[in-house]
Amino acid sequence: MSTTYEDRPLPALILNPETQPYFEGASRGVLKLRRCTSCAKVHFYPRALCPYCLGDAEWIDASGAGTIYSVSVCRRLGPVPYAIAYVRLEEGVTLLTNIVDCDLDPLRIGDPVTLCFKSAEGGIVPMFKPAGHRAASDRQGAGE
Repeated sequence: MSTTYEDRPLPALILNPETQPYFEGASRGVLKLRRCTSCAKVHFYPRALCPYCLGDAEWIDASGAGTIYSVSVCRRLGPVPYAIAYVRLEEGVTLLTNIVDCDLDPLRIGDPVTLCFKSAEGGIVPMFKPAGHRAASDRQGAGE
């Protein structure tokens, strides 16, 4: 069986002062994370204070590389199937996201993934695709 990714409508972004730089970064093609200025630990979900030591946090750019920590293909929860996953980034944080632009069935824990972006109502959101994989839309844009 092959379950091919299809774009689906994404809900409106929830913007507030703590998440605004995160979504502004996404609109520029950058994944932003927070790092504590006291203990230097990186954390996700964006918040003003470090969840480890309550120190101040600064925004940093993430590499965009990671591996699948956990993945599930949802086939009955909407108009099209999608893969929801936890991705562990090189920076050490794990975030809940979608794996896109690929056949969803062969996705496995430990597979390398790379950052990409999708449009949502009111902005752009970071997602991930298998590393080294180019979406059909990317190939068409490159003249292939």
